[in-house]
Amino acid sequence: MDFMAKQILKDVALEEIPTRAAPDSPGNPMDHWSLPILLERGAYLKKLAKYGDGSASETLREYSQHTAMLSFRGRDSEAEVHQNHANLFCVLAGSATLVTGGIVMRARAVAPGETCGDSIEGGMRQELKAGDIAHVPAAVPHQMLVAGEETVTCFVMKIKEAE
Repeated sequence: MDFMAKQILKDVALEEIPTRAAPDSPGNPMDHWSLPILLERGAYLKKLAKYGDGSASETLREYSQHTAMLSFRGRDSEAEVHQNHANLFCVLAGSATLVTGGIVMRARAVAPGETCGDSIEGGMRQELKAGDIAHVPAAVPHQMLVAGEETVTCFVMKIKEAE
């Protein structure tokens, strides 16, 4: 890894994304991430993705029943199935096609309740652009496709559903 890649990793690893409690509410457990802060953080992920496999993500905060994440993609994702978690995608920038349903091709278990594969056959396609929100229930195959030189940055809530 060259100097620039190491510097990007250092910047990303050492800089925690700021959260802010509601004003005038000491001890309020609410977290707040503004769009400019998320997009700035997405720019770091884009740099990191350039030196990796074309995608990068980070966990912003873990809660008891859900996880807040930020994801950047400059390439297609793998097909995924989360048996116990729904995904809520909030597109912040760029565009992609979300494929849901169908059959995961060349599926393999990657963790308990988690399956990945090469692609989805027979799924439904939904174009997503900045400002769009998509909910994928638990146990539904899904895959994010990024066309050509396009990229997509999403705020993702991974929500635990009943097991």
